[in-house]
Amino acid sequence: MSTAERYAIPVNDFEWQVPSNFTTDFKWEYEDGDESMHRLYEKGKRQQWNASTRIDWSLDLDPENPEDLPDEYLTIFGSPVWEKLTKKEKADLRRHGQANDLSQFLHGEQGALICTAKIVQQVPDIESKFYAATQVIDEARHVEVYKRLLHEKFDLAYPITPPLKALLDQILRDSRWDMTYLGMQVLIEGLALAAFAGIRDIAKNPLAAAVNAYVMQDEARHVAFGRLALRKYYPHLTQKERDEREEFVVEACYFMRDRFNSHAVFERLGLPMRECLEWEQNSPALEQFRSALFTRIVPAIKDIGLWGPKVRKAYTDMGVLAFADINLDDMSAHDQAVADEFDASRAQRDGRAANRAN
Repeated sequence: MSTAERYAIPVNDFEWQVPSNFTTDFKWEYEDGDESMHRLYEKGKRQQWNASTRIDWSLDLDPENPEDLPDEYLTIFGSPVWEKLTKKEKADLRRHGQANDLSQFLHGEQGALICTAKIVQQVPDIESKFYAATQVIDEARHVEVYKRLLHEKFDLAYPITPPLKALLDQILRDSRWDMTYLGMQVLIEGLALAAFAGIRDIAKNPLAAAVNAYVMQDEARHVAFGRLALRKYYPHLTQKERDEREEFVVEACYFMRDRFNSHAVFERLGLPMRECLEWEQNSPALEQFRSALFTRIVPAIKDIGLWGPKVRKAYTDMGVLAFADINLDDMSAHDQAVADEFDASRAQRDGRAANRAN
């Protein structure tokens, strides 16, 4: 069955074409990269993996709570609307809410795939082109795993949300190579890492948790790629150029924080829209979730040097300035260790299954 048949709400067009106008940069000097970028490229090659074999797709999901997440993860949990729902209606909300989140991961990963292919064309040094090529296959693999999770396990999908589509559109249309890095590698990938971590660390279903753990192992490298390239490039900007990038960061961060909602799910399930959106907008749990989404973005923005007064004020107003002191290298190492733990757990399950078979 096609994805079109799985969408929970009608989709009019199944293609989205974004006009682009940018320069493709060939390099005839093949020794122009720095050692840190070369090490990242070597790491990217070593850490390639096959989604068909590393992930145990034989594991099932509970149809009433596929990822086995606590109900507090739902944005209207505890609301008057929630309290009136029947057992079946709550199960439907869990399934559709989780499918919607995973669908945005899927669409975002396709956006990352296209943006990284653009980076290969645009970036001005050869080592960055080498690393970006490894990320292209990473992103294709991520599209594959979220597509399989939605198609084979949920049998349900949601179209891309207007806010995500608008942000991708802005990044793809910008002709400046560093803006592709900034928008995708730092902002969208950084936001995705935090969202993936929430499921990886909270979901009790081993399949759902493993998918996010393995994707995070790759995404941590991707954010590091953006940081390495931009902190080398941004000291050479004029003040006007720096102001433009900082303005984009502020606008994009407010946009990502304030436009998060479950409108499509509420509409599909016939829930009272006004009451649900009002509760969602003012929910303390959602406010905490929104803040947590910036744990990876804020220290990355500081690291690349876009740390002017306007950016600091915005992060102060959003209540996330303290995240600036987070050590991203330590978080990346933790992401790697967690992925290794999932590999060990899979090996133990396979070993027990083999023993039972004998």
